[in-house]
This record gives sequence, structure tokens and C-alpha cells, in this order.
Amino acid sequence: MSLTSKQRAHLRKLAHHLKPVVLVGSDGVTPAVLDSVMDAFNTRELLKVKLQESAPLDVRDAAGAISEALTDVHAVQTIGRTAVLYRADPDDPEIRLPSKGR
Repeated sequence: MSLTSKQRAHLRKLAHHLKPVVLVGSDGVTPAVLDSVMDAFNTRELLKVKLQESAPLDVRDAAGAISEALTDVHAVQTIGRTAVLYRADPDDPEIRLPSKGR
């Protein structure tokens, strides 16, 4: 599943007030970072990940690496050193995305 531009815009609006809950440090996207992201997705569907100055990756590369490594995780937005990630709750989604209509 990919997100439409309308759905990404909706998620960006919802993420605006959020604070980063996962930090990527000098080791980059490690299994520990992926575990932290999955733990965060256990309690929320939308989260921000912040790259510290010492991170070896670009924010887009880090967001892409996380979304590729984890099932059904979508990179919504990257701005500065922060990435917004989305994963719908498989059992009871709280966020209702706009339809994919034409």
C-alpha cells in the first residue's frame, strides 16, 4: 500500500504538534532503533524520528531504511533532521485516512 498525496497531507497535519519519540544516533539505523520504532508503534500510529547531528545518514535515507525494514511503515515527511512515520494499527486504527478516490 502506498499513500496518496492527499493522505500524506492529512498525516502531516496530524503530526505537526508531535514531538520526536525516537532518536537516531551515530550508529545510524540499528536493530535497537528499529525495536524502538516498533515499540513506539505499539502505542501510536504516527510518530516522529529525529536524527542527531552525529548520525551518518541523511534524514531521507534513514526514513527509507526504517520503512523498508519494518512491515507496513510509511515515510510521510522529512523536514530538517526529522522524519514522520505512519503505520496503521492492524486491529483498531485510530487515524482515518482520506479515501484514495480519483
